[in-house]
Amino acid sequence: MKIKINSEYITLGQLLKMTDFIQSGGEAKFAVKELHITVNGEMEDRRGRKLRSGDVIIIEDQEFTLV
Repeated sequence: MKIKINSEYITLGQLLKMTDFIQSGGEAKFAVKELHITVNGEMEDRRGRKLRSGDVIIIEDQEFTLV
């Protein structure tokens, strides 16, 4: 699924909220530790990770590409 961003970057926590994996930003801290998340093929567990256009993020076998 392609996700359009209107800024230089978004954080992994913001992406989790946008994609309904979490309901509030406060849940991001726990979600990144519990969910299987990769960014551009590398495991990621930092909710503040900056994601930019072109990044491919896989969360629990669902693929997202930022454009």
